[in-house]
Amino acid sequence: MATIPAERNAKYKRILLKLSGEALMGDGEFGIDPKVLDRMALEIGQLVGIGVQVGIVIGGGNLFRGAALQAVGMERVTGDHMGMLATVMNGLALRDSLERSNIRSRVMSAIPMSGVVEHYDRRTAIRYLTSGDVVIFSAGTGNPFFTTDSAACLRGIEIDADAVIKATKVDGVYDKDPVKYPDAVKYDSLSYDDALDQKLGVMDLTAICLVRDHDMPVRVFNMNKVGALLNLVVGGKEGTLIDRRG
Repeated sequence: MATIPAERNAKYKRILLKLSGEALMGDGEFGIDPKVLDRMALEIGQLVGIGVQVGIVIGGGNLFRGAALQAVGMERVTGDHMGMLATVMNGLALRDSLERSNIRSRVMSAIPMSGVVEHYDRRTAIRYLTSGDVVIFSAGTGNPFFTTDSAACLRGIEIDADAVIKATKVDGVYDKDPVKYPDAVKYDSLSYDDALDQKLGVMDLTAICLVRDHDMPVRVFNMNKVGALLNLVVGGKEGTLIDRRG
């Protein structure tokens, strides 16, 4: 259990939270675990409760893995479009869980889907965030060849977030894969250039270059650690901070 600072004033007023689709699977190998959704809704609700404005970009790897089908001959653009649709499905599931927890939320898609979700519009999204709604940005950037990491950084910059918060299965960035190598060393902080030069795989290179060019801090943390997200937002030491200073 994370230790929450006694002072519960948020360090960040507005964040962009990047969730992987795989995080929604829980212990399964595919699909969505409702218990995981409900836990995420609870943690996001804690942020809303202390006045933090929350935008979310969610991946689709739990429902569709385009890389696997591309490897056996599917056209990359087709696979990417299918992946974008998977993120919309995850966004709808997360919105449902948030609404059942009495947290107002919206899903916006980079691809027009009239009658299903709203089409993404930056000014409308900022109005929703300012009024306290959680905004889930789906369908990536709306373009093939861009990852949801790049979409998260782009949306974070567009909505003037104070930081992009990336949820992973480990508690930060390591010099090598901590699952495979027990002697892996965790970084408390990194500069953008270090993350690029060392090819640490935190995000794809396009995403890192984007946040570097716009001086957007990124924090990588373990979403499976109960209370870690709230602790991070109120200034606790969680995960790895990537910024200009390093």
